[in-house]
Amino acid sequence: MSVKLGIAPIAWSNDDMPELGGETSLETCLSEAHQAGFTGIESGGKFPKTSKELIPILEKFKISLCSGWYGANLLKRSVKEEMENIRNQLNLFKDCKAPCIIFAEVTNSIQGDEKTPLSKRPKLSNDDWITYCKKINEIGKRLEDEEMPLAYHHHMGTVIQSYEDTVRLMQETNDSVKLTIDTGHMLFAGGNSLKIIKDFKEKIAHVHCKDMREKILRKSLNDDLSFRNAFLNGAFTVPGDGCIDYVPFLKELKKNDYDGWLVVEAEQDPRKANPFEYAKKGYKYLSETAKFVGFNIK
Repeated sequence: MSVKLGIAPIAWSNDDMPELGGETSLETCLSEAHQAGFTGIESGGKFPKTSKELIPILEKFKISLCSGWYGANLLKRSVKEEMENIRNQLNLFKDCKAPCIIFAEVTNSIQGDEKTPLSKRPKLSNDDWITYCKKINEIGKRLEDEEMPLAYHHHMGTVIQSYEDTVRLMQETNDSVKLTIDTGHMLFAGGNSLKIIKDFKEKIAHVHCKDMREKILRKSLNDDLSFRNAFLNGAFTVPGDGCIDYVPFLKELKKNDYDGWLVVEAEQDPRKANPFEYAKKGYKYLSETAKFVGFNIK
């Protein structure tokens, strides 16, 4: 069983805070990601928006597009409106042969608000849940029909944040709605990533390997920090540099015959955490641990 290792560009440039890594070029990001050992990268704000421009750049640095974030407002929009909004990104991902699109509901999200604590994040009423699941089922089916799976990303500060939110979404949606499991976000929310991948193995389409610094995690929760202040304080880091043991997690993925991407992702201030050095650290730990549990690295 083989997996591929990718990385998110957020370590080099943060789309939500352009001042973090704003001076770093896309070429530097791609070059360093490739040098660190990764064969895939997720999309970011500095990426060209057409395949005519993007594909040659990716080919130059011998790296593939292994997915990317799409922030949806499906609670406010109709399915038709959301499909119109996602169309350009969908076409780009199809042209670049990305394996899936990372879909997250950002209506009323507080993830970018430095003043609002995570305890104030939005939540869905029962009526909202019914409406939302009906809509996302339809979106998932439409994307599936275009051979671009919807891989839902539970995320701090959004309506789908907790373990319970994630379980309910997976239980109340059809087979076309898949999951991006993010180890860091699930730990931050007090959930259990290992249990999620055991209970919903057929739903796992994409994996974000984000680690957390335990002392900063505890302080972030105790002080009820905003998501932005938590990551600026250094809550997140790459696998192997935090408190998450990836051995049982990766063993379970192998048991489930997972053969997709393992993506290193860690929001950090690049002035404090050199992106290239952390990319190398994340690749070394993740590749060695994946091989240890029996995966081959493509």
